[in-house]
Order: sequence, then C-alpha cells, then structure tokens
Amino acid sequence: MNHWFALSAACLIVALLALWWARRGQTRSGLPRGRLVYTDVGAWQRVEQPLFSRQHLLTGKPDYLVATERGVVPVEVKSGRSPAQPYPSHVMQLAAYCLLVEAAFGDRPTYGVIKYADRAFEVDYTEELEQELLTTLNRMRSALATGRAERNHGDRARCRACGHRQHCDQALG
Repeated sequence: MNHWFALSAACLIVALLALWWARRGQTRSGLPRGRLVYTDVGAWQRVEQPLFSRQHLLTGKPDYLVATERGVVPVEVKSGRSPAQPYPSHVMQLAAYCLLVEAAFGDRPTYGVIKYADRAFEVDYTEELEQELLTTLNRMRSALATGRAERNHGDRARCRACGHRQHCDQALG
C-alpha cells in the first residue's frame, strides 16, 4: 500500500511540473491564452486561404489567430529584438490583421499581439488605429494609381523579395 502511495505522489508531482512547464512555455511564447485557430508559420502546416476583406480589398496572413475569451486575437511574430515600442509599420500590419479578423469572423478584435524575439506587445485595436490604417491604405493606393509610389529603404535583400520589384523603376540592383 505504501508503494502505491509513493508512486501516486510521484505521478502527481510529475504532472504538476509538466503543467507548470507548459504554462511557462505558453507565457514565453507571447500568445494569449486560448485555442489556436489559424497559423501561418513554417513549423505548422501552411494555411491555404489568407484572410480577405471584400469591403477594403485587403488580404493577409497573420502568423497566428488565437480564440480567447475576448474574441479572436491576431498575433504577428517578428524575429528581431524588441524596440522600446513597436515599430509603426508593425502596428499598421497588426491593425490590418485586426480588420481582416473582423471581416472573416464578424467580431471586432479588441487587441492584437506583436511578438518580438524577447518581448511581446499587446496593441489595442481602437477606432483611431483603424482610421489610421484606412487612411494609410488610401494613401498607398493613391500613390500606386498615380505612379507616385517610392521605395522607402536602401536594403537590397528587402528589395529583391518585394512583390512589386518587376514593375518598380526604383529597384536596387
């Protein structure tokens, strides 16, 4: 009887340690608590369909979507170290994913997450952020339509990977 008690106690301790380790890993991942409902990262099977908003003519593939108690939360993962605050371009990308989540699931996210290598930021998806996104999209479309779009970097690798390179008169050699 004493043998079974010791074995049961050892199993309980192992189970508690495994639970603690899993929660610690989840916290470090930067993902909010919830059920993973979408992923577009190499370690998982690729998602066939990107998210799409017919109203805004916008499409995109967030790295993760997590169904939480507060709704579906988009998560964008960046490989570099975190800045003091998220880069504005990263915030706009996350805002676009929030807009796409609302179009796809019919429920407006209250926030999204930008996860850098060493830190995660929760970014509130406010009416102001949505309006900034829509204004930015309109400016981008206008610049493309009028031929006034200009390259905004000097990075050859980034330029080579650009989807507009074949049509760009500012491509880096």
